[in-house]
Amino acid sequence: MRYTVTVGERRVAVEVEGDRVRLNGRGIEARLVSIPRTPLRHLVFDGRARTLAMVRDADAWQVQLEGETWAVSVMDERTEQLEAMTGRQAKAVGGGVVKAPMPGLVLRLEVEVGQRVEAGAGVVVLEAMKMENEIRSTGAGVVKAIHVKPGDAVEKGVPLVELSEEG
Repeated sequence: MRYTVTVGERRVAVEVEGDRVRLNGRGIEARLVSIPRTPLRHLVFDGRARTLAMVRDADAWQVQLEGETWAVSVMDERTEQLEAMTGRQAKAVGGGVVKAPMPGLVLRLEVEVGQRVEAGAGVVVLEAMKMENEIRSTGAGVVKAIHVKPGDAVEKGVPLVELSEEG
């Protein structure tokens, strides 16, 4: 099966055939295993093992690795072909609510109400699993509301910051 994976502005063609994976035509060793009852996944990629957190929201996957969070969208070949035939394309993500990808403690806010932010900008720093994790916006916008303050304990999925779409 073929997929197009988008991380920020970067697009990668991914082909999966059983245990074989190709990224932009290059064969690699890759395996992704879920850790039961957690948002954690164990990834082996080109001989290196990593643990990452993956949470699905309405528009994309929120993927966190080593304190960095990225919005990652995945489109299979069939959906991509249908959108091309109908002339529809995925909408650009702007505005929306940035939610906690995991339970944690709010350490600091990196934005204030009225501030313009770009896609991928850090908005809140959470402590989770004894690590500082910068939570980033999934799209550009203006900070409309901040729903937490430093010292707040939050659960997975709790709204942190609300962005309005840029006009």
